[in-house]
Amino acid sequence: MSEKPAPADIARQQLEPVAADGLRAYAAWTRESADQLAAVLEDIAAHGLPDPEQCTPWEELREIHLARLAAQRPAVA
Repeated sequence: MSEKPAPADIARQQLEPVAADGLRAYAAWTRESADQLAAVLEDIAAHGLPDPEQCTPWEELREIHLARLAAQRPAVA
């Protein structure tokens, strides 16, 4: 995708204010996530990979994340 705005001679459909706000919030969240990833990659480039013995296994991280998702979702009867 291009960062240049669309030409003025092309008609564009305006979003509802709520939809535009939601899109802006998603863009901000995406930007924050990208910044976090960039910070981790820069740290690895500067200091090398972390000691595997000091890291949390991915299986444990997965279970924590799944539990967090389950807590956010209401139970279905």
